[in-house]
Amino acid sequence: MLDHLSIQCADLARSAAFYDAVLAPVGGVRVMEFPTAIGYGVPPNPNLWISAQDNGDGFRESHIAVAAPDRAAVRAFFEAAKAVGAEVLHEPRLWPEYHPNYYGAFVRDPDGNNVEAVCHSPE
Repeated sequence: MLDHLSIQCADLARSAAFYDAVLAPVGGVRVMEFPTAIGYGVPPNPNLWISAQDNGDGFRESHIAVAAPDRAAVRAFFEAAKAVGAEVLHEPRLWPEYHPNYYGAFVRDPDGNNVEAVCHSPE
């Protein structure tokens, strides 16, 4: 259902380094680039866009969940996020309150957004 999502970043280069690192384990890469925006996804479709902040006052947290092909990819996402200094919200684990196979990890991006990698398959 989701075609694409775009968020504004206070420091585009810093956010790009974060998303380059954490999306790689779940198969995401830079698909398109412009001077003030970068589109990530699985080629040829950019479905997560980050751009330089150019409007609005203040910060409103967004939640971005990326699909991981397996639980190992969730763990790799988490390790990549920690390696680039992301704040840990929740380490990789099962979330049975969502459903029995919901396995996710949650971190904050450089702008304070809640970014999750999730796998819905059993181990």
